[in-house]
Amino acid sequence: MIRLLLADDQALVRGALAALLGLESDLDVVAEVGRGDEVLDAVARTTPDVVLLDVEMPGLDGITVAGALHEQYPDVRILMVTTFGRPGYLRRAIDAGASGFVVKDTPARELADAVRRVHMGLRVVDPALATETLTAGTSPLTAREREVLAAAADGATAATIAKRLHLSEGTVRNHLSSVIGKTATSTRAEAVRAAERLGWL
Repeated sequence: MIRLLLADDQALVRGALAALLGLESDLDVVAEVGRGDEVLDAVARTTPDVVLLDVEMPGLDGITVAGALHEQYPDVRILMVTTFGRPGYLRRAIDAGASGFVVKDTPARELADAVRRVHMGLRVVDPALATETLTAGTSPLTAREREVLAAAADGATAATIAKRLHLSEGTVRNHLSSVIGKTATSTRAEAVRAAERLGWL
């Protein structure tokens, strides 16, 4: 039996995934959580073989969780299952240690097969998303630029962002200016939207 942990903040989706995967004779859903910051404790308690992670969850996002999981439990396989098939998400998830990345509208039989393949140590990636990722290229944003842009997503002023990130206002403005240039946009808000659309944030 392949032991599975499902992490998705939408209870209906999580329940549907559990029901569908539970119909497979070789798959056993041993835990379900609705927040990213609950995953590591649940893994420690239930020792799954494969963790299915949503990208966008409260507490911690799935990509951050994937990195922590890969570091603390290197034998546990990670399959990202998300609504948001953004190219930057795929690259960041693989870099964080995920073995696979599929979208939630993947047919149940294909999802079960993806779980089995990831469990065997293979890499599984949605073909359309793989093509889009290759076309889009890598994110040009540095880690600090991404951090500053994420802090600007709620419309915060440069002064507020500087306080949050313990930077000078000038440094914040420089990073935001660089991000606007790299995303070929005109404003911070446009840069945030562009980066989110591409999965760079």
